[in-house]
Amino acid sequence: MNWYLAVLKKYAVFSGRARRREYWMFALFQIIFYVAAAILDNVFHTKLQGELYGLFYCLYALATFLPNLGVTVRRLHDVGKSGWFMLIALIPIIGAIWLLVLMCRDGDQGQNDYGPDPKENVGEVVA
Repeated sequence: MNWYLAVLKKYAVFSGRARRREYWMFALFQIIFYVAAAILDNVFHTKLQGELYGLFYCLYALATFLPNLGVTVRRLHDVGKSGWFMLIALIPIIGAIWLLVLMCRDGDQGQNDYGPDPKENVGEVVA
């Protein structure tokens, strides 16, 4: 949970680097909260007609849009790519696979163009 909260504290920070663990722990909690929001939509009958999501889901997605974007850009920075590289996902099938591979790859060791290695910073959140 500390990793999730750490990303939320960097609400709209697009500079620096994010470790693999930071990105994937945030992604895990995102999935959990999206499922919980969809369940709440079904319980309170706030889901949109013909859809699996509704008010709670949309509000949560809107609230976490910038942190999600920020941690993705910082993760790309960790592997030495620009945040704009996220647009590679717009290429059907191949783009999404390529982006997934980049997200799973270990970050650059030592300093790169986007800042110091986050694994070397001892004061960071540790799980």
